[in-house]
Amino acid sequence: MLQGLKQNRADAEEGTSPKAAYRRNGWWGKGSIIERFQAFAEENPDRLALVDDRGRKFTNAKLMAEARAMAALLKERGIAPNDVVIIVLPNWVEWQVMHLAIRLSGAIPANIPLKTDARMLAHVVNLVSARCLVGTDVFGGFDLGPVLKHAADSADHRVDVLKISGSGALEWSANSSANPAVKVSDPDLDHIMFTSSTTGMPKAVMHSQDSLNAFHETMASRFDLVPGGSIFMGSPLGHSVGAIHGARMSLYFGLPLILQQKWNAAEAVQMIEQFGCTYTAAATPFLKDLIDLKQTGPLPKLNSLRYFLCGGAQVPPALLERADREFPNTYVTVLWGMTEGGYTTSIPGTSSTVKRHQTAGCASDGLEIVILDEAGKPAGPGCEGDLTVRGPALFYGYYNQPELNEALFDKEGFFFVGDRAVMDEDGYIRITGRSKDLIIRGGVNISPVPIEDVLASHADVTSVAVIGYPDDRLGERICAVFGPSETRLSLEDVTRFAGEHGLAKQHWPEFVFYIDEMPTTPAGKIRKNDVRQWLESTLAAKGQGQ
Repeated sequence: MLQGLKQNRADAEEGTSPKAAYRRNGWWGKGSIIERFQAFAEENPDRLALVDDRGRKFTNAKLMAEARAMAALLKERGIAPNDVVIIVLPNWVEWQVMHLAIRLSGAIPANIPLKTDARMLAHVVNLVSARCLVGTDVFGGFDLGPVLKHAADSADHRVDVLKISGSGALEWSANSSANPAVKVSDPDLDHIMFTSSTTGMPKAVMHSQDSLNAFHETMASRFDLVPGGSIFMGSPLGHSVGAIHGARMSLYFGLPLILQQKWNAAEAVQMIEQFGCTYTAAATPFLKDLIDLKQTGPLPKLNSLRYFLCGGAQVPPALLERADREFPNTYVTVLWGMTEGGYTTSIPGTSSTVKRHQTAGCASDGLEIVILDEAGKPAGPGCEGDLTVRGPALFYGYYNQPELNEALFDKEGFFFVGDRAVMDEDGYIRITGRSKDLIIRGGVNISPVPIEDVLASHADVTSVAVIGYPDDRLGERICAVFGPSETRLSLEDVTRFAGEHGLAKQHWPEFVFYIDEMPTTPAGKIRKNDVRQWLESTLAAKGQGQ
C-alpha cells in the first residue's frame, strides 16, 4: 500500500488528518451494517425487506433466517472469516441473502457483473485469492456455469463454487487444489468491488466500513431517505450502483429493496407503483426508456418516486428537460460518481435549471474537489483541468495493486479520477472529457484493451483502435477503427471472430470503420484522440452521430 496512505491512517489516529474530521462530523464510526440491520429486524420483524420480480418476497425476519442458514452452509464448506467470496448473481433475492450471509460469516463480500467473461473472472479470482464463487447456471442466454468452472480451475488455491438455480436449488463443486486461499489481513477491508481499467483487466476497489457508511450518510443528508420509503433497483447488483445504492443502502437504513432482474421499463413502472418505491439510481438508458414509455394510468409516471439519480453515461440536457415534464413528482438529477466512491449531484431545491441540466452537480458532504491545471496547481473557477477528490466516502486503495495506488493518490490523499472538468463559483462541476480511454456504454465501463488484443490477432488486421461511437441512448457504443488493409472485414466478420476468440458479447464491436492512415506517435502508439476526431469528422460528413 502507498506509504502516503499509511501515513494518513496514522495521522487520523492522532486527530490531525481530514479522516479525524470525518469521525468528528459523524460520517465515520457508525458501526457495523450487520449490527444495524439485525437491530432493525428485531424491532420490525414483519416489515417487508426484499422482493424480486419472480414473486419472491422476504420480511426482515425471513431475510435474517435465510442469511443465517446460508452462513451455516458457507461454514460447512470451510469458508471462514477473512475469506473473499465473489457474488456473480442476477437481481434475485438470493443476491441479498448471500451478501448478508457472507457478512454474518465474517468473510469479505465482492461483487462483479453477471456477464463477466471467463478470462476476467479468472483474473479477479487470482487477484483477490477468492475462496468461493457464487453464481447461477444460465441466465438471459448467458451460460455462466463454464465461466465459473474456468475461473475456479485457473486458481492455484482451493475455490468452492456454489451455483444457485432460478428455482433456488443449490449445487456445490470445487476445484482440485488443496492449497489454502490467502486470507485478507487488512482489518479495514469491508467490501471489494471491481471496475474496468485502461490496462484491460479489472481493478479491485477496497472500501472500508466507514467509507461505505459515509456514502449512505451523505446520501441521506441530501435526499431525505425517509423510513417509510423503499428502493427500486433495476441496475445490476453486480455493478457498484446496484451494490451500493441498492443492496447495501437498503440494509443500512432498513428500507425494502425491490429488485428487477432484467430491465423492462413498463414492468419497472408497475413495480415502482405497486411497492411505492421512493428512490432509485440508474444509468441514462433506463431514464430514456421510462421517458419514452407511454403513460397509461391517471397518475403521472413514477408518481411515488421522489428521487431518480441518473449517471454512468452522459445525460443530455434535453433528456433532463423531458424528465421534468414526464415525472413532475420526481426529482431527477445527474449523478456523477465512481466505484471508488465520492459523488456529485444537484441539490434538491436548486432553482437553476442550467445547473441541474448542464452540470454534474456539486460535491456531497465532506467531498473535497480540486481541479488541477496543466502545472498541477488548483485551477480557478471556469478553468478546465484534471479532477481530483478526497472525502469520507472515498475508497482507500486497490487490492493487491500497489502500482495503481502509487500512481493515483497524492501524498495528501487526493485521488486522481482521470476525468477533465470545470468548476463554477458555486461549486457545480461540468465533466468535459476523459483522460482515460474507457468506453462508457449504458453506464457500464468497458476497457478497449482486451477487445483490441483479440481483434489485433486477426490475420487481416494491421492495426486497430477501439473507441466510443456516440449514441443518444447509451452514451457510447463500441466502435472498431482499423488501419489500411488489403482485405476489409465486415461487422459480421468482426463479431464472429470476437466470439470465437472468447470475447463476451457485450464487448463485441457494434460499428466498424477503416481509416486511410492510422495516426501514431513516433514510438508507434496509436493516437486515440486523433482517431476520435477522425470518427467525429466522418460522422459529421455523413450526417450521423449525436
